[in-house]
Amino acid sequence: MKRDPISWLGNALETGAAWLLAIVWIAPLLYALWAAFHPGEYAVRFDLFAPLTLENFAHALERAPFPRYAFNTFILVTSLLSAQLVLCTLAAYAFARFEFKGSSIAFGLVLVQLMITPEILIVENYAILADLGLVDTIAGIGLPYMASAFGIFLLRQAFKSTPRELEEAARLEGCGVLGVLWRVYVPLARPTYLAYGLVSISHHWNNFLWPLVVTNSVATRPLTVGLGVFGAPESGVNWSVISAATLLSVAPLLIAFLLFQRQFVQSFMRAGIK
Repeated sequence: MKRDPISWLGNALETGAAWLLAIVWIAPLLYALWAAFHPGEYAVRFDLFAPLTLENFAHALERAPFPRYAFNTFILVTSLLSAQLVLCTLAAYAFARFEFKGSSIAFGLVLVQLMITPEILIVENYAILADLGLVDTIAGIGLPYMASAFGIFLLRQAFKSTPRELEEAARLEGCGVLGVLWRVYVPLARPTYLAYGLVSISHHWNNFLWPLVVTNSVATRPLTVGLGVFGAPESGVNWSVISAATLLSVAPLLIAFLLFQRQFVQSFMRAGIK
């Protein structure tokens, strides 16, 4: 069977474009890997026989408290995700299964929040945190993000796709409002919870601008801000050491992705995130 040359050319261009985008995307990570494990004089000189070293990681850990930054980031993302799951679940359940006055307007306001970038509200959020005495605290970093419009919208769509018959069966078994939520809606929405959890953790692990504004001490700085301070020109630029510090910052997410890549992809596909 003769192959259509136009179709073959289209497939070739699509494959080539995909490879090009993949190379562009992974190039910074490959450079960071090279520079982090080689002496500084080889950071911009590629030599297959260049000696390997771990001194860059040692220097990075000596010059900045990255373990403390990592601990702050872990506390931030876990506490924030826990609060988001509780608040978004309750709000999404109310929007999906209860009819109340003004529900359409309230949900419309939630959707409007999806169109507003958090950076627009930095000044107002900072003023509120100052009044509450939460500036330079981990709680202050996470407070503006606890009621996630994206999480509410995503879980509402998942709850609305749950058959009403399952809810009615649970009520016949004696479950109350929260019992139905816990025993019916939450288990069926596990792929959505996993997908949202991955998005939330990745976003807040990498968030930089708001934590930079609201923190000013080692005790509360997350990894992104700590890395920004560490790589500032006045601190001295050593690309090998900075690359090592960058790998220390991204390693937890990168390792988690490599270990659970299949589960990540499946959760996004089941949740309908594209």
